[in-house]
Amino acid sequence: MKSSSSISIIAEGALCVALSIVLNYLTLFRMPQGGSINLELLPLLVFAYRHGFKWGIEAGALVGLLQLIFGGYIVHPVQAFLDYILAYSVMGFAGLWRKHLITGTVLAGVACFSCYVISGVVFFASYAPEGINPFVYSVTYNSFFIPQLIINTTVALLLFMRLEKIYPTV
Repeated sequence: MKSSSSISIIAEGALCVALSIVLNYLTLFRMPQGGSINLELLPLLVFAYRHGFKWGIEAGALVGLLQLIFGGYIVHPVQAFLDYILAYSVMGFAGLWRKHLITGTVLAGVACFSCYVISGVVFFASYAPEGINPFVYSVTYNSFFIPQLIINTTVALLLFMRLEKIYPTV
């Protein structure tokens, strides 16, 4: 890969990371114990589609790290890794299926949702009401992610179709 091409991808990645952080603050709905519905995944999805898995993972990891720094809720280092670094990193999976946008987004979404559910079962089981299985509680609580993924996917598809006409995939 040419050096100027790498610099261009890094610059685009930095803009996508910054936009993702800003979009996190423009929330449509916020869950009482963490999590929200917003468009923060949109720049990561578009970036992963345009530049692939490796670049998408790196941009996602950076967003997760910045989210953690800018006010992440930490009960344990592994929980912080699952809820922030890994959950955002796996959004890069969308870049594995660059020609099948919905498949890539669904895979990335399932991986991210799995990070949230595992973290919920292991670290937040005490929030489950009496008699409710912690796994069921975690899946139910984290289901806010499903509409977020649908909204982000829909907007990403619309944007990506336009972006492809202007800037073909690298």
